[in-house]
Order: sequence, then structure tokens, then C-alpha cells
Amino acid sequence: MQETPAQYTRRLLGYQEGKKPSAVLRATPRRIRNLLRGATNRRLREKPEPGAWSIGEILAHMADTELTFGFRIRLVLGSNGTRIQAFDQDVWATNFRYEKHDPRASFDAYSAQREHNLRLLRLLAPGMWNYYGMHEERGKETVKRMTEMLAGHDLNHLKQIEKILGGKVG
Repeated sequence: MQETPAQYTRRLLGYQEGKKPSAVLRATPRRIRNLLRGATNRRLREKPEPGAWSIGEILAHMADTELTFGFRIRLVLGSNGTRIQAFDQDVWATNFRYEKHDPRASFDAYSAQREHNLRLLRLLAPGMWNYYGMHEERGKETVKRMTEMLAGHDLNHLKQIEKILGGKVG
């Protein structure tokens, strides 16, 4: 059974509850880099089980999600109240052939985009965190909420990567 948008929101917000989203966003690239250290490309492309994403596919997804996050907050900051289009991550994974992406190139794209987005977030005037967009599935989402969701998204995928590699990085 597929999650509803409300269930998805609760799950992601639950992962980051009690944590400072900006700290999670800053730390995630380093944590992933540490997890990937010593892993072969073959290992990064192995699916942990049928129907599950490999680490390489997770990294391609994270790069696309970071790009999407950056675009969405820029839309919202440029036009408060704007419409935010949803996307189907499974359709993207299939149509963009995530399984063919180079895992380390995906990580590099993700890391560069993350740093660029963090620079933007550091420059926001306090009131701009309340700018919002109307997500077509989840409703009103402020820049603050989008940032919290992204932090939860990071923690979700970090757990998946840790589980696949059998290690944990603090």
C-alpha cells in the first residue's frame, strides 16, 4: 500500500524531529562521503533486494531531489504562494534510468547542489522562511517546512545507505 501525502509528511518530519534541519542538511554530504569510502562501484550498484533501490539509485534520486528542492524554494522566494508541482520518484527513477548513473557522479552533483542551496538559505531574511508554495499534493508548505522535509528525506536515505552497507556513521 502506497503512503498518502500526509503519511509521507509525518514520516519525514518524524525522522528529523528534535534535530536542527540546517545541521542535518550541512552534515549529510559528509556522512554519505564517509559511508561510501572504500565501497566499490559494483557494491554501490547492487540492489539489496528485488524492487529496492541500490545505493547508486538512492544517490541519483538525492541529486534530483536536491535540484528540485532548490528550484522549488527559488520559485517560492520569487513568488510567494506559487503552485508547487509534485513528481513521482519511481517514474523519475525509471525514466531517467537511475540504475545507469555513476554513483559517485550523482553524489558529486548532489553535494554541489546542496552547498549552493545552503548558501541561499543562509542569506534569507528571517521573514522569508515563512514564504510558501501550494504543493499540489501536500498543500501549503513554507520554506521552513520544505527544509524540515528535506532534512527528514536525508535521514531516511542515510538510514537506507547505512543498512545496505552494514555500517553506521555518527
